[in-house]
Amino acid sequence: MTIALSVLFLGTFVMGCAEVLVAGMLDLMAADLDVPLSAVGALVSANAIGIAIGGPLLTFLTARLDRRPVLLTALAVFTALNLLPALGAGLEAFVAARVVIGAVEGLFIAAAITTATSIVPRDRTGRAMAVVISGFAVSGAVGMPLGRLLGEAVGWRASFLVVVLAAAGALLVALLVVPRVPAEPGVRMLGQLRFALAPRVLAVLAVGVLLFAGSSAAQTYLVPFLGDVAGVSGPWIGACLLGFGLAATVGSFAGGRFADAGAARALILGAVGVAASLAGLALWGANPAVAVVALLALGICGAGITSPWQHRVEHLAGPGAILAASLPASAGNLGDAIGAFAGGRAIDVGGVPAAIVVAAVLATVSVAAAIVTRSLRPALAPRAAAPGEPEPATAS
Repeated sequence: MTIALSVLFLGTFVMGCAEVLVAGMLDLMAADLDVPLSAVGALVSANAIGIAIGGPLLTFLTARLDRRPVLLTALAVFTALNLLPALGAGLEAFVAARVVIGAVEGLFIAAAITTATSIVPRDRTGRAMAVVISGFAVSGAVGMPLGRLLGEAVGWRASFLVVVLAAAGALLVALLVVPRVPAEPGVRMLGQLRFALAPRVLAVLAVGVLLFAGSSAAQTYLVPFLGDVAGVSGPWIGACLLGFGLAATVGSFAGGRFADAGAARALILGAVGVAASLAGLALWGANPAVAVVALLALGICGAGITSPWQHRVEHLAGPGAILAASLPASAGNLGDAIGAFAGGRAIDVGGVPAAIVVAAVLATVSVAAAIVTRSLRPALAPRAAAPGEPEPATAS
């Protein structure tokens, strides 16, 4: 069990590294390809679009399949497509590939979470989710700086070759240790859709969209905020970002325990922590000490809500949990896009501090939304029809 969870963590870690690798090497890639930074930035958008749209779509289409072959296929496609830049593919081909990479990444996340929660006792499902999700938090803390160093030393294309080798290793081990997880009987594909997209599930997804939008509105512009407002400069900015990544890693693992203790309550407390951190940055962020403390708290609370949110969404989806497992990643990417856009527009109007104010407002609204959704309960699984009976209608 521990080995299987470790392999699932390794899979999300490698996928997370491939995501942050582009952000860490934008200038290197742009210079080598002789294109503007914005053109290379399309790789980030393509990956996000793939996760947001392709992930749930592929999960829906494979909902009736055993999770093991789904996991292995997703990881194999991810490995193969990341070979393109290593073998010299141009920017256009890589952008197209990143859409598919994002889609299979979303599929892998959903299948990995379903697999992880199926091999642990019910009272440890939140911690199992946290193991899978934490791969992304750890990749953000160590993948970007290491990828940058590697890119500067041997070139950006070689960095992707390292990702491919790591993914191939994860695939080989997964072939040996990941167990079969047959699809749950009794709920057909359209039933999955009805349960996973029920109003109660969409309401909790909206809480996460607001939270991620608030976090993204601040995180996207942390470097200029630290330099222009908090007065942090030089290598201290890098140290702050590393501290933020490490704090997010701690929060991601801790969130699993809070999810097991009570996901609805943990989501509210995490939202309060995010809102308070952003309010501290907005009100007193000109003080470097306050800015650093608020930044660390934002990292812990922002990552800490991920597992409770995932747990809550799947719990409310009931029999539609297989499809619902893909929705938080999709909604989180939507929130990131909304937050980055809102923060950018705020900067145009009132400068960098305005982006932090917008972030704090979004996070505060998410607190109210989390409290409102606390009383929501999942629907019961439909009764299996007797021979000759029509299939019972599902509740929503």
